[in-house]
Amino acid sequence: MPSPSPSSSSSAAIALGLDFGTTNTVIAASTQPGVARTLPFTLAGDTHATFRSAMCFWDEDTGAAHDLRFEAGPWAIERFIDDPIDCRFLQSFKTFAASRSFTETHIHGRKFTFEDLLTAFIEKMRSHAGGALDDLPPRLVAGRPVAFAGVNPNEALALERYERAFRRVGFGEILYVYEPVAAAYFFAQRLTQAATVLVADFGGGTSDFSIIRFEPGSGKGGALKSIPLAHSGVAVAGDVFDYRILEHAILPQLGHRAKYRSIDKILEVPTHFHHRFAQWNQLALMKSPAVLRDLREYLRYAIERDGLGKFIALIENDLGYPLYKAVADTKAALSNAPSATLAFRATGLGYDLALDATIERAAFDQWIADDLQKIEDAVDEALGEARLDAKDIDRVFLTGGTSFVPAVRAIFDQRFDPTRIETGDQLESIAYGLALIARSDDPQAWAASASR
Repeated sequence: MPSPSPSSSSSAAIALGLDFGTTNTVIAASTQPGVARTLPFTLAGDTHATFRSAMCFWDEDTGAAHDLRFEAGPWAIERFIDDPIDCRFLQSFKTFAASRSFTETHIHGRKFTFEDLLTAFIEKMRSHAGGALDDLPPRLVAGRPVAFAGVNPNEALALERYERAFRRVGFGEILYVYEPVAAAYFFAQRLTQAATVLVADFGGGTSDFSIIRFEPGSGKGGALKSIPLAHSGVAVAGDVFDYRILEHAILPQLGHRAKYRSIDKILEVPTHFHHRFAQWNQLALMKSPAVLRDLREYLRYAIERDGLGKFIALIENDLGYPLYKAVADTKAALSNAPSATLAFRATGLGYDLALDATIERAAFDQWIADDLQKIEDAVDEALGEARLDAKDIDRVFLTGGTSFVPAVRAIFDQRFDPTRIETGDQLESIAYGLALIARSDDPQAWAASASR
């Protein structure tokens, strides 16, 4: 179980688990069997158990030359908020891991592959860990989704990229464990009798499900035995739900499907601009001379200019992140109330930019109906692969922030006995499980290659 206080054991004895997530990254350490703790990160007196999966790059004039500097996690957000004009802000870059089409990106004249970005991100996270990661153990147990995000994701490519990045950091042995399996391992520490457990892990980019039969070992300190029965996953999670709010409540205020004049015709501004903007991992790619040039040309001939003008102002002034936070906060509010109000304000742009929307939970549920169906199908797929009925599941463990969305929780309440459903440690449970597996007698037994 998690322990709030750091261990005084030497770094050589530390077993590490890394949960690299689409939205947040968590690293946990274990120095004795059954005990794990997250490594904290402290910024301006505030301690964070999670490290935001974001990076900020800027070009700094040192007098003799221009140096490319960067930050990660909450430090990247702080730097971006302080000076958004010069900052290239990246978030949700995990969604590119399995993409064949993403080979590299150029930042202030320098080329970065995915593994370049991941290596830089981990190294910066390591530098902010207060010395806890100065000396790395030879082995890392890292989480991986059951299904990677993206269109036609290439799983082998994603793991190759992970491997190169982790080895550059200094790990000699890397084991990959399905994220819901890690959460299940953490949850199973509290079991006192044999149980068939379904774990649902809702991240930012994917929702993953595992069904595992656990049998606690006999006697004091007995090893936890397990039989993996099924795994399934779908590229639908928190970021997609955020997208639906933007798509239905905000983009119509930003000139989505605006009309413009072209000689003697009335045409519609191409929708791909707004669709890219609504995907958080694409935000940093929108502020380019080519994109802004095209948008200003459409604005020049637009019939209704206000919405499209606001859209361009959001991109030019790097307001994607604060808008993202407003949307995420509204989604969270809908988990506790039948309606929520999104009120976004930006000043100092030559005019005041205001976006307002009151969102009913019933409307939100309709917007995500197709996504909910994909989640239901993935749960049913796992049950089918395990050849089990819902009544055969003894315990259900939900983890991840999206598990709080009432319509998501209803999927499980309707299929399983609600008294068998538990939640807890929504952001840390995977990392806890990974660290505990790293500390176990046989970590290889839990690796993805050994369990599917």
